[in-house]
Amino acid sequence: MGVVIKVGVGTNTTLERRLMELGFVAGEQIEILTEARPGRDPFVVRVGTTTFALRRREVETVWVELAHPSSTT
Repeated sequence: MGVVIKVGVGTNTTLERRLMELGFVAGEQIEILTEARPGRDPFVVRVGTTTFALRRREVETVWVELAHPSSTT
């Protein structure tokens, strides 16, 4: 589980715009539910309350800050 930081590197490509239109925006919760084997394509991810199947090259454009589980000590 994590939070979307940004999409792409600021070049505003068609892919980056499409992902942002789908909800991959800064501050949105993201979770990788599964990735296919053997080629590990597609990934199944949940952004907010919506689930998507994305290719590896699409997923690699999304920058995420991973959530760290809180310690219970």
